[in-house]
Amino acid sequence: MPTVQLLHNPGAGDEEHSKKMLLKAIKAHGYSCRYSSTKEKGWDALEPDVDFIALAGGDGTVRKVTSRLLERTLLDKQFPIALLPLGTANNVATTLGLTEDTDALIDSWQTADKMNFDIGIVNGLPEPAFFLEGYGYGLFPYLMQAMKSEKEKESETPNEEIKRALRVLHGLVQSYEAKNCQLEVDGTDHSGKFLLVEVMNTCSLGPNLHLAPNADPGDGYLNVAVITENQRADFSQYLLDRIHGHSVPFSYQTYKAQKVSLQWEGKLAHADDELIKVKKSTQVEVEIRAGVLEFMVP
Repeated sequence: MPTVQLLHNPGAGDEEHSKKMLLKAIKAHGYSCRYSSTKEKGWDALEPDVDFIALAGGDGTVRKVTSRLLERTLLDKQFPIALLPLGTANNVATTLGLTEDTDALIDSWQTADKMNFDIGIVNGLPEPAFFLEGYGYGLFPYLMQAMKSEKEKESETPNEEIKRALRVLHGLVQSYEAKNCQLEVDGTDHSGKFLLVEVMNTCSLGPNLHLAPNADPGDGYLNVAVITENQRADFSQYLLDRIHGHSVPFSYQTYKAQKVSLQWEGKLAHADDELIKVKKSTQVEVEIRAGVLEFMVP
């Protein structure tokens, strides 16, 4: 009987995704299951006889767990990750093609493929950073900052929360001052004045902003998405369409890359859902580490 280590964020999902319900569902599919809450001390203690990790939570929990896994040495056993998306945006799960049907995902584990998953590494900051989704400057870090000051609504559904974030972002687009960025992608200069610059590993980030729709996190490449000052009106309209439930394509420039150099005029950046304060015009180098993680996909 395969042994699964369930790493669960009990604050994610609803009553159908409680500890009790998840353990019941996993055991019903023929697995021996051990449980750890990511809110409790010692959750990251993994025994060698575990066959794989079941990770139940949103993108923030995925980052928290993978951060611990990346700290393990080459001599430690590496564990495939079976993701059960319970968050608001679930950008990692969406990129992997996973549904939010927990029972169907558990049922798929027996025949699942293992998909390599790259990570991005950022050098030049006070401390090196990594990302699963994206690293960038401009509008998105300011959106994160604005959302931290917003009061969360307990009754808000994930879809309502995403729409609220899109409305906040739409407001920021109207007043945000585009900034200069010295941008070099695999040795080619693409510098300019931008509303945002995002080095992406997944298809989307934040409130499901599909800035790199063709991204493949296992292909050994990053995707650089930029939105210029001249595209402000088009991006604003795209956000309005999203707020009103319409999915109208928005055209912007993307570049595939293995190494990216950035020097941004501002002082705020982000790596996934973590805000980073930087000195103005700090030069950073972003590179890819291919196949560091492994996810189980149907």
